[in-house]
Amino acid sequence: MRMNAARSSKVVMAYAVSATVALGLAIALATLVPHAPGPAGVPGLDKLAHFVAFAVLAAPVSWRAPHLWRTVALAGLAYGGVIEIVQPLTGRDASWGDLLADGAGATTGALIAAQFGKRRRDMG
Repeated sequence: MRMNAARSSKVVMAYAVSATVALGLAIALATLVPHAPGPAGVPGLDKLAHFVAFAVLAAPVSWRAPHLWRTVALAGLAYGGVIEIVQPLTGRDASWGDLLADGAGATTGALIAAQFGKRRRDMG
């Protein structure tokens, strides 16, 4: 019985990592593909999108491994930094505000998901 629980735990972690990789690729696509010029959007919506995207990015692994939430948050911030460094090479503008929103989102998402993960573990 113990072996099945350990195997199941590894499978769930593999799903969490797979979801994180897929979300990371979607974020890269959304932030690195040049976009057509057009009218300015709603002020602040871009930062909200960064915050939400990185919160969602940090959630799966932090939920599954709550003790790693700080590492996940820092990895999210680092990923946002890499994106901001690469953006000028794709015709987009780098932004400190975007990086701040990325880091805040990753930290918030990781912390909230870790809390839910701890509750899940404590309940059984």
